[in-house]
Amino acid sequence: MWSYADPAERVTPYHRAGVGSPLVLLHGATMSWRAWEPVLPFLVRRHDVFAPTLAGHRGGPPLRDGAPAGLDSVVDVLCDQLDEAGIETAHLVGNSLGGWLAFELARRGRARSVLGLSPAGTWRARRDVLRLLWMFRLGYLAVGNPVLTTVAENLTRNAVLRRAVLGRVVARPGRVSAERLRDMLADMAGCDLLPAMLAGREPAEPMAEFDVALCPVRIAWAQRDRVIPFRRYGRPMREVVRGAEFGLLRGVGHVPMYDDPRLVARTILELTSAVDAGFADAEPDAEPDAGRLRSA
Repeated sequence: MWSYADPAERVTPYHRAGVGSPLVLLHGATMSWRAWEPVLPFLVRRHDVFAPTLAGHRGGPPLRDGAPAGLDSVVDVLCDQLDEAGIETAHLVGNSLGGWLAFELARRGRARSVLGLSPAGTWRARRDVLRLLWMFRLGYLAVGNPVLTTVAENLTRNAVLRRAVLGRVVARPGRVSAERLRDMLADMAGCDLLPAMLAGREPAEPMAEFDVALCPVRIAWAQRDRVIPFRRYGRPMREVVRGAEFGLLRGVGHVPMYDDPRLVARTILELTSAVDAGFADAEPDAEPDAGRLRSA
């Protein structure tokens, strides 16, 4: 019988590997650091990669004592996680909620660059954010349904069921392995922060205007995003992050790491390589110091 239980080694607070300038990967709501597994092999040769699980999410740390269930509280703990990892500043890459968090970390001086992959945080009208809240409510209720454990056993064999469960978050459900699908469902079922945030009667405030002078910023929107499609959520982002470079990730869904990990990795490395090259040019006489880079 399939269940949400995973081996203990799969439920860890973070993943760290690689050598080079620091790169922090921030996952979306209800997920975990494991959402980045498909792209990690392409990044660790160039970067000291730190992928934390967000506070209140399955395997991640709790919020600070007495802190409300909100975005600022998650950012507070993220700062603690970076401090514990010895990372002062880093290239920040975030998907969905993780993209919004990357901008908030940058406001606190923690970013060398920011790349948002279909970042959350903006919308055209109140009904757009209410749509997202209801989507998460339905998903959370679904993973709490005992019937789903029976359905999940047949997902790898039944293409219709697979598309029904995964089709909203990825463009190519067949590329999500059975193990990763189990992780996704287990992460949602074990996300303590979600019900607390959904309990609020009023939707969150949108992201405040971001000053791109803080660091280089690039936003790449998934072409086939059905969770936060560009027309409803991406266009308002242009008004909030004025001057950022916008691009399109072709052929991928809201969580593009599963659909096309090479495309995602290339998009990340194009930005980080350019920023790192500029940093090196600014200090032409500086001696390389791998140890400093790993803890910077």
